[in-house]
Amino acid sequence: MSDPKDESSKPAGMRKGLVNYGDAGFSLFLRKAFIKGAGYTDAALDRPVIGITDTGSGYNPCHGNMPQLLEAVQRGIMLAGGLPVKFPTISIGESFAQPTSMYLRNLMSMDTEEMLLAQPMDAVVLIGGCDKTVPAQLMGAASAGLPAIQLITGSMLTGSHRGEVVGACTDCRRYWGRFRAEEIDAQEIAAVNNQLVPSVGTCSVMGTASTMACIAEALGMTVPGGATPPAVTADRMRVAEATGAAAVQMAKQRLAIDKILTEKAFENAMRVLLAIGGSTNAIVHLTAIAGRMGFEVDLKALDRMGNETPVLVDLKPSGAHYMEHFHAAGGMATLLRELKPLLHLDALTVTGRTLGEELEDAPAAFAQDVVKTRANPIYPQGGIAVLQGNLAPGGAIIKQSAAAPKLMEHEGRAVVFTGLEDLANRIDSDDLDVTADDILVLQNIGPKGAPGMPEAGYIPIPRKLGRQGVKDIVRISDGRMSGTAFGTIVLHVTPESAIGGPLAYVRDGDRIRLSVSRRELQLLVTDEELARRAKESPQTPPAAPRGYRKLFLETVTQADQGVDFDFLREPRVKGRVPKA
Repeated sequence: MSDPKDESSKPAGMRKGLVNYGDAGFSLFLRKAFIKGAGYTDAALDRPVIGITDTGSGYNPCHGNMPQLLEAVQRGIMLAGGLPVKFPTISIGESFAQPTSMYLRNLMSMDTEEMLLAQPMDAVVLIGGCDKTVPAQLMGAASAGLPAIQLITGSMLTGSHRGEVVGACTDCRRYWGRFRAEEIDAQEIAAVNNQLVPSVGTCSVMGTASTMACIAEALGMTVPGGATPPAVTADRMRVAEATGAAAVQMAKQRLAIDKILTEKAFENAMRVLLAIGGSTNAIVHLTAIAGRMGFEVDLKALDRMGNETPVLVDLKPSGAHYMEHFHAAGGMATLLRELKPLLHLDALTVTGRTLGEELEDAPAAFAQDVVKTRANPIYPQGGIAVLQGNLAPGGAIIKQSAAAPKLMEHEGRAVVFTGLEDLANRIDSDDLDVTADDILVLQNIGPKGAPGMPEAGYIPIPRKLGRQGVKDIVRISDGRMSGTAFGTIVLHVTPESAIGGPLAYVRDGDRIRLSVSRRELQLLVTDEELARRAKESPQTPPAAPRGYRKLFLETVTQADQGVDFDFLREPRVKGRVPKA
């Protein structure tokens, strides 16, 4: 840990990170001359400089409230005596970035890191909301090492269809499944489409965006109450103003991110992930963020943590409510108060105070029905279970709180799809040899295989089964699924099929056994037979001749290391989280 005296002597504000012209005095002179061209005075330029990431984009409606957020953040910074300076970075809209937004997460993290290091700022406000933007920003900030604070854009409001409350995107999938099964017609699905996203903001269920918002607050990276206010509310604007003010104090105290993102913070975040029934994607993102700080994630220890951490937040897809209801129920303070005996209350937050101190000052508890007690949870264990076996030597996960109980102990016949094109060509065929007792297996959608590990693990129910009323079936892949999705779906099978993992050698008709109670995922084929198949059909890892895809395919890690680029991870391992 650096000496505070040494920290205070380091250059700050406009004197920080001078361009190298061989003459530091001239570099500062030139920098001030150019920025004065924008109308700044010396008095303004002598204040702490607070950078603000502007991730507004016409392709990212999750960030559609960016102008209002920026205004509120700037107001907070100026009221606290700082100088706000906004700057653009990459913005990733989940449903607009192909082949998948995950493919660009690491690029956004690099953009964020390099802009933080290249430009003079004493602290930075990271504004993000859509699924991959918050993890990308936290990854980049972790590597840059500056004082940093996260501002969440906020969730969208809910809509209404024929008197029923609906919201993206659990209800998107539910209604689309009904449309595929021919339970509703084209006119009704078009009407639903107009109601699912009634405002800007992130998905209104406990999908990946909401999960990462809650995790950011659990990590201590947001102001208290920063996770849950919807995007278009006054509460969200007040959080933005408070975030700007907090950033100035962080700059003055030189409260760098490594003081916040500690082992205790990551354990608190994992505890919250399990208790909210959060997105499976968050495991990959938390692993990547932790890797930037030099921590490895112990999936087995995380699974053991789940045994004593029930799901308490009653939100879709694991429960019934939406984010605006969670906010009305007191938000994260209500949840953290219930989890208090299981948390590290001495973990530091961006306010300079501990999590325990902030909870003591949180508004008083009141009667509500969204956050349950540990004595009366909506699910007795954590939302996510970690599986292992000969089909997933490096592990796999299942969102058990959103799965069908009767299918979590199941043995069935494999129906194999070799990739996304094969899936698209055959899943709706009446000739597909499949029953409700079978297990769908999708290969080659892992980090390298797709590439980018798309959210295609939510394999559609074959149309012929949908017409029969089948609502769930066991599905297995090396890809991901949206946090808004539901079903008995095994994901993140590691190592992936594209690099020769056992999943590559599953064949139609093989028997597979899934036992969530025993945390087992087993291909009922002998080791000798698997070895023979591997020898007969060796896998050639995907490659690209140039560009970002070449960089991605040559350096991306597997799911158990966060699907980060190997050269971006902290080379020195400090420890494992959670501690066994």
